[in-house]
Order: sequence, then C-alpha cells, then structure tokens
Amino acid sequence: MSKRTATHATFVIEREYPHPLAKVFAAFADPKSKAKWFVGPENWEKSNHQLDFRVGGKESVSGGPPGGTVHSYNGTIWDIVENERIVLAYDMHLDEQRISVSLATTEIKPTPTGAHLIYTEQGVYLDGYDDAGQREEGTQQLLSQLGAFLNT
Repeated sequence: MSKRTATHATFVIEREYPHPLAKVFAAFADPKSKAKWFVGPENWEKSNHQLDFRVGGKESVSGGPPGGTVHSYNGTIWDIVENERIVLAYDMHLDEQRISVSLATTEIKPTPTGAHLIYTEQGVYLDGYDDAGQREEGTQQLLSQLGAFLNT
C-alpha cells in the first residue's frame, strides 16, 4: 500500500479591481458570468459549469487536456453576505482520485476606485498529488481571468 499524506497550508491573494463591489460580486454569483471566467486553460476540454448560488448551493466544473486526466471541482456554499463575502468548501479530483479539500473565503471591500478582493484558502493536499503552491498559482490565474472578464 502506498504511503498516505496530508499537507495543510493557507494562502491569501489580494487584488484590486476598478469596478463597483456589486459588479465584482455578481461575477461570482451569476452562473452565466462565472462560467465565462472560472475555467481552465484555453486548450482544455471543458464540462458545463454548474452553480446554484445560495447558502447550501452546489458548484461544479471539470476539464482537462484533450484525452488526458480530468480535473474536477465540486463545492458547497456555506455563507453569503451580498457584495461582501462568500465562503465555500470544495474538493478537487484528478479523474477519480481526490487530491485536496479546501475552505475558501472571498471578501470584497470598497476602495475609492472600486473593489479590493481578498481570497483566503485553507487546504489539505492529499497524498502528494497537489500542493498549496500549485493551487495558489491556479487561483492567481483564475483571478486574472476574473479581471479580464470584468473589463469586458
């Protein structure tokens, strides 16, 4: 039997968006909007993004390189404060193998020129399949895609 491991880590990403709080929040809350920026690399095959944005609601999306490993995200929303905060817990899989479980908090605060987003993720990375550095890099990319979406 292979050795099992659980590595715990927390990371925080902060971004400034020159857009009103409501617009930034809506990019997370509106299923059609979130499906446009919450995606993997351009060349990946993609599944349909599903989002039931309410406390207790579910979110899922998957994708991967053509003919390769499928990366799956499945979340549950635990807390929503409109235009201020979203808390969700999610797990990630590579094909059928669970690779991590995370608690993610998105906070949105007003600034004189728009919105300050603070994303905090507390994760447990399982059996060496993933780590906080890789997850933070992927989340940085998603938040860049959010910025590009907001600018359209």
